[in-house]
Amino acid sequence: MPDPTNADVTVVVATRDRAGELRRSLRRHAAPVIVADNASRDGTPAVAEAAGATVLRLPRNRGAAARNAGAQLAATPYVAFADDDSWWAPGALERAVEILDAHPRTALLAARILVGEEERPEPVSEEMARAPLGRPDGLPGPAVLGFLACSVIVRRDAFLDAGGFSDVLHFGGEEELLALDLAAAGWGLAYVPELVVHHHPSALGRDPAARRRRQARNRLLTAWLRRPLPVVARAAASALGSRDGRAALAGAARALPSVAGARRPVPPAVEAARARLSGY
Repeated sequence: MPDPTNADVTVVVATRDRAGELRRSLRRHAAPVIVADNASRDGTPAVAEAAGATVLRLPRNRGAAARNAGAQLAATPYVAFADDDSWWAPGALERAVEILDAHPRTALLAARILVGEEERPEPVSEEMARAPLGRPDGLPGPAVLGFLACSVIVRRDAFLDAGGFSDVLHFGGEEELLALDLAAAGWGLAYVPELVVHHHPSALGRDPAARRRRQARNRLLTAWLRRPLPVVARAAASALGSRDGRAALAGAARALPSVAGARRPVPPAVEAARARLSGY
């Protein structure tokens, strides 16, 4: 059961139709939990309530943006995100709060992710550990411009001021846009490997090909929203080279009218950092 005495951090879980996963994971959280339910049809809210979580029943599936609603409901200065199949290791949240308290210009800490019973290192964590953006003074670890949402703790006010996760991107690669917006607002984002998250992904209901296409679509939309037009052109041209890429490009084109007016390129220093990373 969550520890109701933790006054500094709330765990927010966005979910939909994942009652079985929540039944296994909720008991592992060591802080109060808000479950933002994306209009589930399988009894997920009842499972979450029975486990002692606060349940926010959303009238429609908002995807990753359900986390925004959970963060708005939270009354703590920090919000840790988890998926319905992940949880923070014992002591990690308390340590994360200490680190954020000591680094007031840092808005986000990304934890090291261990996958499955075998506790395999998550490739994204290994990439962040290589510190391609260096270790700037004042940050508690290597700088990052991306993360996996199930493994981060954020300064609640900074997260909400940046707009949180995009409703248009839904799920799949939604993290980069938020990372760019936090960095553009002058916040630091850091990878701190002493913080650990356990992730036990289930294959139930997952479609890897569809997820790849959504991620590619969201990379294109993020490029349009925050990056220079030559980068957008290169990204679109690259997408034409594969079947999944063409599907992603078509999906991005369909979504473009809803984000056309939201284009806001990041400052040059943030773009320079993003350009140092792999990909376009």
